[in-house]
Amino acid sequence: MNIVLHQPEIPANTGNIGRTCVAVGAVLHLIEPIGFRLTGKELRRAGMDYWEHLDVRRYINFEEFVEKNIANNSKATIWMATTKAQKIYTEAVFGKNDFIMFGRESAGIPEEILVNYKDTCIRIPMLETIRSLNLSNSVGIVLYEALRQQGFEGMQTEGELHHTTW
Repeated sequence: MNIVLHQPEIPANTGNIGRTCVAVGAVLHLIEPIGFRLTGKELRRAGMDYWEHLDVRRYINFEEFVEKNIANNSKATIWMATTKAQKIYTEAVFGKNDFIMFGRESAGIPEEILVNYKDTCIRIPMLETIRSLNLSNSVGIVLYEALRQQGFEGMQTEGELHHTTW
């Protein structure tokens, strides 16, 4: 799976998302401008010691991201997570090589981009009195649905107690 952050603003959320990506083997794609330095201590603290294991890729704009990842890849879909979508994320059928894109915390994905992806815009249901969820929580919700649909391939799905047995 691939997670795309369009113009991320908050280092702690990006660090948390990076840590989640490492935990599930997802690639993190960051589209400029980024509202902080990727070497900042807040980012390292949020990603803890996992950041060095993250496959993270940067792009100067959305067009470069599409050119390098989608233009010649007919098997990949870009799912746009947005509160403006008419489809719930559980209605999406996620492919192994798909991209799930999330926008800025303050503004979401620009409508100029969304308008070209109406059929792949998805939303997380919530009460209408709430503007949006925390970005790292939203990534976790949608990403784990995509992984569930793929049977959590390659992931540890059972655990054991450390000091006793079941």
